[in-house]
Amino acid sequence: MKSKSMVMLRRNFKHIARNPTTVFNAVLMPVVVMLMFVYVFGDAFSVGVDYVDYATPGLLLLAVCYGLGSVAVSVNSDMTKGIINRFKVMDVPRSAVLTGHVIGNLARTLITTTVVTAVALLVGFRPHATATHWLVAAVIIAAFSLALAWLSAALGLAAKTIAGANGSTLPLQFLLPFLSSAFVPANSMPAGVHWFTAHQPFTPVVESLRALLTGAPVGSTAVQALAWSVAIGLAGYLWARAAFRRGTR
Repeated sequence: MKSKSMVMLRRNFKHIARNPTTVFNAVLMPVVVMLMFVYVFGDAFSVGVDYVDYATPGLLLLAVCYGLGSVAVSVNSDMTKGIINRFKVMDVPRSAVLTGHVIGNLARTLITTTVVTAVALLVGFRPHATATHWLVAAVIIAAFSLALAWLSAALGLAAKTIAGANGSTLPLQFLLPFLSSAFVPANSMPAGVHWFTAHQPFTPVVESLRALLTGAPVGSTAVQALAWSVAIGLAGYLWARAAFRRGTR
């Protein structure tokens, strides 16, 4: 089982190497948003600190989210183009196929978040994090990335077409990140939006990263972020396995 998962993972790495635009696009969008918010809109927001310090954790979250469409599309493509039938003949476990996509996305996420962090440092981001804080932040990013990747795989399997698979992840890529505290404080939003922002999973992830990287008190946000990651990841994993099983009957 482990060896077959590694084979599927190498397959996804080869796809990434042959189509590096997926990594480029996942890096490009957060960097463009960073430059736009920092140099165009940054002075319009009163957040109590330099805006690049406030926004960088949210931009790291965007780097996690912008690669999710490729997970859904890749999984849907496997299901609709017949490659799964070949895997069935070779007795490749369904979990190995899905795990290859999810872990491949995690590797892509680590690359993109590293590049986004480097660009943030170039434009003025000055973290006050210890090595332990950086490690905890990396764990939160990896856990949330895995959770969203499993959910994206399930959405891709549930979609009827590749276009539908790509569209199914748009709320994860655009809506929820921008309706969190990634770019403006939640208490500056209207009452209804504030309530939603405070109770959706992206906000504790952003707040925990912001606290860890800027040296602010973390409180319970890191625990909330990991709890959301476990809940979303488990739901996505079970849904993806069930959808894969139905699709390969």
